[in-house]
Amino acid sequence: MDRTERFYRIVERLKRKGSLTRREVEEELEISHATFKRDVEYLRDRLNVPIQWSRQRNAYELDPAAQVAELPGVWFSSGEIYALLEIEHLIGRLEPGLLRPQLEPLRKRLEKLLGSGDHGLDQVRRRIRILAMGTRRVDREVFESLSVALMGRKRVSIQHMKRSNGETTERVVSPQRLTHYRYNWYLDAWCHTRKDIRVFSVDAIASARVLDEPAREIDDAKLDAVLGGGYGIFAGAAVDTAVLLFSPARARWVAQETWHSQQVGTLQSDGSYRLEVPYSQEPELIMDVLRYGSDVEVLGPSSLRERVADELRASAARYGP
Repeated sequence: MDRTERFYRIVERLKRKGSLTRREVEEELEISHATFKRDVEYLRDRLNVPIQWSRQRNAYELDPAAQVAELPGVWFSSGEIYALLEIEHLIGRLEPGLLRPQLEPLRKRLEKLLGSGDHGLDQVRRRIRILAMGTRRVDREVFESLSVALMGRKRVSIQHMKRSNGETTERVVSPQRLTHYRYNWYLDAWCHTRKDIRVFSVDAIASARVLDEPAREIDDAKLDAVLGGGYGIFAGAAVDTAVLLFSPARARWVAQETWHSQQVGTLQSDGSYRLEVPYSQEPELIMDVLRYGSDVEVLGPSSLRERVADELRASAARYGP
């Protein structure tokens, strides 16, 4: 019998019989006195079950003046609680303040279940670090408006800046998904202005106003087909496959990385690593290839190979002959 079942049986017997002696519990549940004592302490101190010791009856009983709440239907192990606390910590670091009011009651409950001392929330935050480098600032009001429109299935009017030329345009969009990718937020939406699916960087949205018009629904399969086919956040449907060859010095790292859900990786006899990745738009893929410098070679297609070569030549030219 696991601990969860014991908890329910202990409380059920207390409700039915009114009191329980140590012998009754130990014989019925077939557990030691030490285990039963730990269970009672957990029920009382962590789950607020009003169990008390009656000297008069020489037994445990429920406090008649207290209301006994139903036990929760889901139980967490210590490891699961640590993981949930770390999720709360991660969300807080992704964008401080976002969703914090909604998460606070859960955080307090988890912290109480977890206990204190060496296993408390403070220790989790002290021992586990999340460094969100490269994060771009998101306007909280914009994020909240997008969230309201997204969950309420409403259209939203946005002022969006195109970074390539600084131009700001007004769009009416139907939000489909908010995506957190590489420490930044993106909005997948149907753009009523362009009549197509688009991805917007949330940090490039200057303002967002929820409209009293129902959002257009786009099937998940269609979203995935358009946005999940190629490489990167601005993927689009895959139109070609990049073939990359990484040096033996970098093979062990890259072999553990996921560049795309449909990638194909092969370790070569000389220790190098061949990676095939579907893509549609080149810019983000080129940036990731360039960060490996001389430890990667683009084998194909020829257009991608030439684009990367042009970037490397231009970069080298900045440093002179």
